[in-house]
Amino acid sequence: MTEIKEISDFSKDELIELLRDAAVNWLAHDSLWFRAVEDRFGLEAAMELDGKAWEKFTVLEAKRIMKRLGLAEGGGIPALVQALKLRLYAHINVQETSEVTADRLVFRMRSCRVQEARERQGLTAFPCKPIGIVEYSGFARTIDPRIDTRCLTCPPDPKSKDTWCAWEFTLKK
Repeated sequence: MTEIKEISDFSKDELIELLRDAAVNWLAHDSLWFRAVEDRFGLEAAMELDGKAWEKFTVLEAKRIMKRLGLAEGGGIPALVQALKLRLYAHINVQETSEVTADRLVFRMRSCRVQEARERQGLTAFPCKPIGIVEYSGFARTIDPRIDTRCLTCPPDPKSKDTWCAWEFTLKK
């Protein structure tokens, strides 16, 4: 019989892989839920309901990351940079922060599992900009209410060579 392992028995590398698996499972569930709603009620209804779910989830995710790291609200751009690295997406997509200053950050999603899966299936890019605005704005505002979010590009905008979406975060003075 195979030894039954407790979570505390796993190595750091095994735990990182478990975290990645959990993030992939979370995204698979999100995608399956969305497609089921879309099939039943249409794209417009699926987008509306997805937006409502993301409005709440992104705040929960940000608050849990803040609690885990001991980040107080109002940590500015440095806190946002740190928190973005710990989102579930960070474990399954290739993302990049650049142009980081005390009052500005540009965040790019270089590789996106959702969009690349759609490409493999011969589908058009998922028009996620409205959801992204809800998601990234809510996440950033939870980290620091002074942070404004602006979409630089996101489907249905045309994909650039190496970026699916890009977001600018600025700290209001």
